[in-house]
Amino acid sequence: MRYRTLGRTGFEVSEIGFGAWGIGGDWWKGEDDQESLESMRRALELGVNFFDTALGYGHSEQLIGQALRDWRGCVYVATKMPPKNYTWPAAPGTPLRETFPKEWIIECTEKSLKRLGREQIDLQQFHVWLDEWANQDEWKEAALELKRQGKVRAFGVSLNFPLEPDYGAQAIASGLIDVCQVVYNIYEQTPRHALFPLARKEQIGIIARAPLDEGALSGKITPETVFPAGSFQESYFRGDRRCEVWEHAQALDLLLRGDVESLPEAALRFCLSEPVVSTVIVGMRQPEHAAMNVKASDKGPLPTEDLERLKARAWEHNFWV
Repeated sequence: MRYRTLGRTGFEVSEIGFGAWGIGGDWWKGEDDQESLESMRRALELGVNFFDTALGYGHSEQLIGQALRDWRGCVYVATKMPPKNYTWPAAPGTPLRETFPKEWIIECTEKSLKRLGREQIDLQQFHVWLDEWANQDEWKEAALELKRQGKVRAFGVSLNFPLEPDYGAQAIASGLIDVCQVVYNIYEQTPRHALFPLARKEQIGIIARAPLDEGALSGKITPETVFPAGSFQESYFRGDRRCEVWEHAQALDLLLRGDVESLPEAALRFCLSEPVVSTVIVGMRQPEHAAMNVKASDKGPLPTEDLERLKARAWEHNFWV
């Protein structure tokens, strides 16, 4: 495992981070708590020291707290506060009082601390963000108070998707945001246009989420794939989307050569090929997933010629919308 600095936080985080959405039990189906704990322990053994979760991810925070209880190594935990109106993404014009009033920010942080069994959160993130909120005082007062009390070390924003034109520039300008979490993968390359240059200039940590596009870049989804009833995947890949995903994945066979063993490995290494990316968070619900994902860090960036080819493989499909 290799490590990078998470922007101006100074945290030295593993290039591959543990994305804990899938272990929480609310959105993804088929999770097993014991298997999730084993996966986290395996990830820790392999050098993963960054865990990303959220208050809204079912019982994900509790599982992380349990897995880390007896671990003696350095681990960084990031979580997120849901908007009070529980609406993703945030619609332009939504008042801050409906999403992140001061008392809600503090209440969510206290809940996460209790669920994680920790006295301090390394990175607390707003789970949605609109830059029109950036100059309002209420969220700033809450952030400063929580940092002053030692309950939060750094704050970040999990940016809306689709990204442009609202890419967090005003939040960064406030001086209170140290990290941006953003969708970035072979298909979704928009952050390279404006966010990444700004992050380089201002030393902002970048967390790349959805590196496998919720499974679209796994290479395993075919037109015949059936997802568990009521699962997030069943909705995300509804209708003809599985056919589209399969066709686009087949076009990426060009990557499977040399030391690239699989499409998921190529997808992770694509993200890690961007120096401004601090860590790539990916689901690891099974111990073997942890081993496969860590291998992407061990192997390093993709060859330059592949990166050039992949610029043409960007695919604006917006399945989230």
